[in-house]
Amino acid sequence: MKILVIGATGHVGTYLVPRLVNSGHEVAAISRGKRKPYTPDPAWDKVEKIELDREALDAKGEFGKTIAATGADVVIDFLLFHPSRVEQLIESLAGKISHYIYCGTMWVYGPTQLSPTTEDDPRVTNDPYGRQKAEIESMMIEAACYGDFPASVLHPGHIVGPGWAPINPAANLNLAVWEKLGRGEQLFLPYNGLAMLHHVHADDVAQCFQLAVENPSAAIGQSFNVLSPQAVSLRGLSYQVARWFGHEANLAYRDWNEWRKFENDLDIVDTWEHIRNSPCGSIEKARRTLGYEPRYTTYQMIQEALRWLIEQGEVNLPQLD
Repeated sequence: MKILVIGATGHVGTYLVPRLVNSGHEVAAISRGKRKPYTPDPAWDKVEKIELDREALDAKGEFGKTIAATGADVVIDFLLFHPSRVEQLIESLAGKISHYIYCGTMWVYGPTQLSPTTEDDPRVTNDPYGRQKAEIESMMIEAACYGDFPASVLHPGHIVGPGWAPINPAANLNLAVWEKLGRGEQLFLPYNGLAMLHHVHADDVAQCFQLAVENPSAAIGQSFNVLSPQAVSLRGLSYQVARWFGHEANLAYRDWNEWRKFENDLDIVDTWEHIRNSPCGSIEKARRTLGYEPRYTTYQMIQEALRWLIEQGEVNLPQLD
């Protein structure tokens, strides 16, 4: 089976491509050629590498035809963000591929209403990114249900892995948050620190994509949440990080308007989006239907990523055992 991975050198592709190669699949990897995978693997030597400019081809309405010309049986797409590009993609690939697997996001659900969120819950986000992803999902699943296009959609949470910074206990990417917790310094959290985060290791996302590839009859026409077994509160993650360094977290709390006075604009935007949505999703459908079973708990994956940040000198703390 020939599998084409679009956005192959990103967070999930770094793990997915070697998984597919090692399972005996023929893999072609599309990227702009500007980034290497986060983690090296000899499996990449067996991958057909295709460099192209998706934006330019999409603008000319030629991207779908270019993908069809590769002769791929399965297409995995991590880089589709514009609903306006879906129709020509479906028209170009319908009848030419056996499966199209799209990477959505938990952001399609908007702020959590019932916890844990299931795939049957409404897509009510007001976030532009989540709204576009939800529209793409709707078009894909509708086409699959009418038999025109064999699509599946997977919804990862906050993706974690060595090589990049995970969403931290203040719900943003500021590396100083880890240092404050590690040193026992006071950390102010917004509100009461009970907003939720739901991380997932990039390799577990890759696992679920591989399962969708290998179980098309169960996956086509369906969407799946792809997450760790449990979500975690800002407060709970803070407690755990501090314990890794031998002490209790020194936490204090401010209401939103007060908290934001002391933070930079980028952190304010990131934190607001995360605490506003406060994601907590169910993975029971992926478990039951595809056999998905995450290898990493939230704390395991955060510790691995934090260890990498310390090793690289990006976070100034003693190395974790």
